[in-house]
Amino acid sequence: LSAKATVGAFWLNSAEGWFDVSYEPDDSSLLKNLFSRFFANDKLPVAKTHWMFETGSVDIFFLFGPKPDDIFRQYSTLTGVNPLPPYFALGKHVSRWNFIDMNDVKQTDAGYDLHDIPYDVIWLDIEHTYGKRYFTWDPIKFSNPTEMIRNISAKGRKMVAVVDPHIKKDENWDLYQEALEKDYYVKDVNNRVYEGWCWPGAAVYLDFFNPEVRKWYANKYQFSEYKGSTEDLYVWNDMNEPSVFSGPEVSMPRDNIHFGGLEHREVHNVYGLFHHMSTFNGLYQRSNGKKRPFVLTRSFFIGSQRYANVWTGDNAAQWSHLRISNPMVLSLGIAGFPFTGADIGGFFGNPDDELIVRWYQVGILHSFFRVHSELNTRRREPWFFSEQTKALLRNIIRLRYSLLPYWYTGFYEHTQNGWPVVRPMWTEFPTDTALFNEEKQFMIGRCLMARPVTEPGESSVHVYLPDEKSEWYDWFTHIPIVGPGVVQVATPLEKIPLFVRGGCIIPIKERMRRSSSLSHQDPFTLIMALNKDGTFANGTLYLDDGDSYEYKNGQYLYKYFVYTGDKKSGSLMSTTMHPNAFYNTNAWIEKIVILGLQFYPTDVHVFRADYVPKKLNFVFDNQKMMLTIRKPEVPVKENFRLDIHG
Repeated sequence: LSAKATVGAFWLNSAEGWFDVSYEPDDSSLLKNLFSRFFANDKLPVAKTHWMFETGSVDIFFLFGPKPDDIFRQYSTLTGVNPLPPYFALGKHVSRWNFIDMNDVKQTDAGYDLHDIPYDVIWLDIEHTYGKRYFTWDPIKFSNPTEMIRNISAKGRKMVAVVDPHIKKDENWDLYQEALEKDYYVKDVNNRVYEGWCWPGAAVYLDFFNPEVRKWYANKYQFSEYKGSTEDLYVWNDMNEPSVFSGPEVSMPRDNIHFGGLEHREVHNVYGLFHHMSTFNGLYQRSNGKKRPFVLTRSFFIGSQRYANVWTGDNAAQWSHLRISNPMVLSLGIAGFPFTGADIGGFFGNPDDELIVRWYQVGILHSFFRVHSELNTRRREPWFFSEQTKALLRNIIRLRYSLLPYWYTGFYEHTQNGWPVVRPMWTEFPTDTALFNEEKQFMIGRCLMARPVTEPGESSVHVYLPDEKSEWYDWFTHIPIVGPGVVQVATPLEKIPLFVRGGCIIPIKERMRRSSSLSHQDPFTLIMALNKDGTFANGTLYLDDGDSYEYKNGQYLYKYFVYTGDKKSGSLMSTTMHPNAFYNTNAWIEKIVILGLQFYPTDVHVFRADYVPKKLNFVFDNQKMMLTIRKPEVPVKENFRLDIHG
């Protein structure tokens, strides 16, 4: 990475590896001739790297960019993109180890409604099973799982259950015996079934490198096999490094033998990939390819993004763990994993009110938004904190839900170009060397910039405003922030330093529902932040049913909004980017907010397909130079033009 160009290297090896890098000047003629176009001065800062893998071949790809967007496109061409997730997956996920029983699930679900807080998914950890036998339910605590899931589904919500790759060694369990008879387990160095120790106690491990095992495992997600499951039950694949409590480095011995004679040392890092690949295929097949799967995995490898999203693993209720979550998510994003997040509040320990508020403020800015905690922690639902904290958490969660159209559009655009959704600052401003080491401040898409608080008692933060050609606006006050350069922003507990980039149009939804699916036909608001001279802004909106694969058959909308103007007038155009695609939605645009308008408007008209102008009501704040147009009443599926005259 330099101000002149960006290059990348991708080393494909699934064995355990170590990597180190140092930068030293080198002006040798060979390097200068090869890489001179990437660096502006004669002293080339050569990256000296040390790569070491336990075994395997040297299989390396160099990506020559020269821009960050070129790198991401080249890399995603090699490894694949994250497929468009189901819409609900971008909402709030409620989890703990463990909700005690069906009544606990019912009361937790009702609590969110009682306290007027939206959420989309409730999760069940290992205690929901019958003695840690996956694909089963505890017959006492979860005696009627189908009814439980359907009660959740009635509110537009979903459920996730954990399914780990180890199998309880139980001679009386049909699933264990079936896999044993089919010779589906990993072997030890003496070619005996390998036995380790995990949640069930004595356990054996499925050999997912055998294609027949993957088919067999995928079939276990069929409704006829996974009794009590429904189409609204999704899957969490945990412990798939694989975790072995009794093994070396808490994993499997490196000399274990897999299908085809592979030693585990050769394929250690890819075991989890084949596990969640099998799960993804199982969920896909159970709906006959009609519904998008949702799978979360802890272990992953290059290519995992095609099948599952990732979280950062077990963390703790400590400020240091909150602080590190941002660079972890940013690193995963540029490595090809756009759908990631950290357990909000920390898995271990109990966050105080300040820490939980600040962690929520960070968590809603990561693509995967889940609250999760360990068995012995206090309950984390917002109403278990103070009234003030509960109100703050409610507002933070609602902010996330208002931005779901922007998030969903970002994921669609990732499928087209490979760009991370949450991305380091340098990806948007690659010539600004001041941003190369920035990890506290980041972008969400190209239009939102965040610098959340990650230190206790931090009453203000320094925010670097890049690009002298861009205007930046405070998301909440809509007031422009003077830049470029470093500005100090006050951060009382309720404040998230979040900024919208001038030149952007962002679609949001302001009506709050219990869950995201209930908002599907709700109207949109367009936030239009004009560039510094008030002449331009653009943005996109992607829409489909949020659940199926019909978008692959052209059932979607991809809208382009562009504003152009001068010091006396301006015009907003809405057009369809892919005219051969169509999604029949009843959603409409109920409000347009324009920031940075540089003239006093006297009238506003909208033109629909009939080209007959309709005069609209508006309010203009001349201190903020903000124009609010209410009820233009144009369906989002239609093209239109809106004219503003001064």
